[in-house]
Amino acid sequence: MASARLARRTGTALLLAALAWSGAAAALDVGDTVHLPPVQLLDGRTMVPAQWAGKPLVLEVWASWCPFCALQNPRLQKLYDSTGGASGGLQVLAVNIDKDPKEASAYMAKHGYTFPAAMDTAALRAVLGKRRGLPELYVIDAGGKVVQKEVGEMLEEEVAALARYAK
Repeated sequence: MASARLARRTGTALLLAALAWSGAAAALDVGDTVHLPPVQLLDGRTMVPAQWAGKPLVLEVWASWCPFCALQNPRLQKLYDSTGGASGGLQVLAVNIDKDPKEASAYMAKHGYTFPAAMDTAALRAVLGKRRGLPELYVIDAGGKVVQKEVGEMLEEEVAALARYAK
């Protein structure tokens, strides 16, 4: 188990290094207040900031080609289901960085993911700032403050523990 965790962390570190780039805004961090822009979901619906107001939100940045995201997304789906889905006490938004929304939609359908997903936009990048790796996960409390940030794959028990933020 320890060697598997070390291998994952080493792989994550390599991915982090590959994704690091300069010139972006400072990365969003714990304690920062977030003002999310409206986002268009892959299914065509638009979510406006008022839909998240007063509700805790787990926001994950991911890619269909990311092996660590492929391991974490089923865990995110379990969290979404266990906390009541769209009407539950913990909202979920997955932000995909693929170039083609059709690829992201096909990936979601292939894996049966039902959590809300949107494509990355300039407005989201302006809010989230410099990306440190994939997946990148933020927990934003009901007041809009970042209370947890994780870069790299989270294990099953770590993702399940996010349910504590549900209202």
